[in-house]
Amino acid sequence: MTSYLTAAGHRLEYAWFGPDPDEAATLVFLHEGLGSLATWKDFPNEVAAATGCGAFLYSRWGYGKSDPRIGPCNQHYLRDEALTALPEVLSQMRIRQPILIGHSDGASLALIYAGANSNDVRGLVLEAPHVFAEDITLAGIKRAGQLYKSTELPQRLARYHGDQADAVFQNWYNTWLGPDFRSWNIEASLPAIRCPLLIIQGEDDEYGTIKQVDAIRTQVSGSVEVQMLPDCGHAPHRDQQEATYEVMTRFIQDLI
Repeated sequence: MTSYLTAAGHRLEYAWFGPDPDEAATLVFLHEGLGSLATWKDFPNEVAAATGCGAFLYSRWGYGKSDPRIGPCNQHYLRDEALTALPEVLSQMRIRQPILIGHSDGASLALIYAGANSNDVRGLVLEAPHVFAEDITLAGIKRAGQLYKSTELPQRLARYHGDQADAVFQNWYNTWLGPDFRSWNIEASLPAIRCPLLIIQGEDDEYGTIKQVDAIRTQVSGSVEVQMLPDCGHAPHRDQQEATYEVMTRFIQDLI
């Protein structure tokens, strides 16, 4: 059964696994640029069960079964989500001192939020994070545009986004390849981050390089652990699920 909340004026779908925030630490899962609550599949439930934490996940505005987005995204969409919608979501769900687990766009959201709320985050787990636009990122998005025209990618996205699947893809594609996004950069958020971080990066990530990891590792104020995974692309919790699960659960258990 789908549950809903309202944040930043939009109805958002969400799910919860495990204990309430008054009983245990809460893991907050933040999805990727083409993702939703459902694209995490069973992974959050498994991590919650292994750590004894609660797991909260939601689909952002314009994704999954949340309200459809009205109009295109702009280059500030991640900052707007991190500083406006996410704080409202956490407040409504009574989540304090979350452990934020972000994948790709979700990792960027986690970093922006933690940079602005350094005392309110227990830890960050970042899968394939990006803090600036790289050539490999933009090239990967261009390839995805060709796949969208020539493969079953539209049908696969429709499984998670229904009628708004095309809007999800076009917003992502057009925003990242727009002329203003080449200068996108969130490194200014990094020095204020004081909580422990775990970065999980695939060695074969088609959307980012070790430069993203190094930028985070050298600029945040908190301790940083990096796990590079061989034979792994942009989605460690799918491409190397067992290895990602093991390092993530161990890091979380050490935090709590």
